[in-house]
Amino acid sequence: MHGLTRTARAPARRRRTCGRTIACAAAAFAWAQGEAHLPAGAGRTAPTFAWSFEPWILVLLAASMALYALGAARLWRRAGAGRGLGTAAVAAWTTGWATLVGALVSPLDPLGESLFSAHMLQHELLMVVAAPLLVLGRPLAAWTWALPAAWRPRVGAATRRPGWRRFWGRLTHPLTAWGLHALALWGWHLPWLFEAALDHPVVHALQHASFLGTALLFWWTTLGGQRRPLRGAAIASLFTTMLHTGALGALMTLSPLLWYGHYAATSAAYGMDPLADQQLGGLIMWIPASVAYLAVGLALVARALSVRAPAASAPPC
Repeated sequence: MHGLTRTARAPARRRRTCGRTIACAAAAFAWAQGEAHLPAGAGRTAPTFAWSFEPWILVLLAASMALYALGAARLWRRAGAGRGLGTAAVAAWTTGWATLVGALVSPLDPLGESLFSAHMLQHELLMVVAAPLLVLGRPLAAWTWALPAAWRPRVGAATRRPGWRRFWGRLTHPLTAWGLHALALWGWHLPWLFEAALDHPVVHALQHASFLGTALLFWWTTLGGQRRPLRGAAIASLFTTMLHTGALGALMTLSPLLWYGHYAATSAAYGMDPLADQQLGGLIMWIPASVAYLAVGLALVARALSVRAPAASAPPC
């Protein structure tokens, strides 16, 4: 009897084991299907914080610093330390260059692919911190002195040609620089174009290059040796840029809709709500950047007033 009982129970055990196996397989299949339909990054652990060592970025950063240091050393050897290129200019260049390293090489760069707020911080470091400091560093003067001695007169003669002077004058006119910078800012923040930059490294590199390039032009018109009649235009450029960049940041902050679907999945890995991440990114563009434009604009106004004050108070001859 016991043998018959064990024989009868065996098929039942096999059926239960088979049922559990099928159930587990079905659950695993369902989980795999769910994972396959999740957006990229959903349900995954947060990526590690790693430095970004893009070879072409490292080469450009190293070359720019090496040429600047060589040019400054040659100039100071000829004219004396601090002459022709002041220590304040060298300090500004070094700080701006270090900011570029922080924005493009530090863990902030890969973090920007997962958090919109980190991406916005990276952009503001490029446009509002690094760019004006690099302009104040007067890199063209240093790089010219880095050239071989036989090349410098030729380069100087080329820059004095009428065609080049007209081109450079138009390119660095406040209205041109303002328009190019505004176009880059608003254009790259269109959702489809911003998402394309996140999906394609070449487009992403173009985005950063246009942000930094147009920012350098913009700050050149406000901080770099422009003619006195254009000072009012430079001040106007600063205040209007503060207004339209602040408006873009406010739109991101106050929008009830998520602009960039890419971050809907990736921000959750850091415990952040995607909309809150977008709002933080908008605030970074809205408040700190606006304060920077306002501060430089007020400084230029104060400088203009201080120049006019002695002339106004001088007694008539």
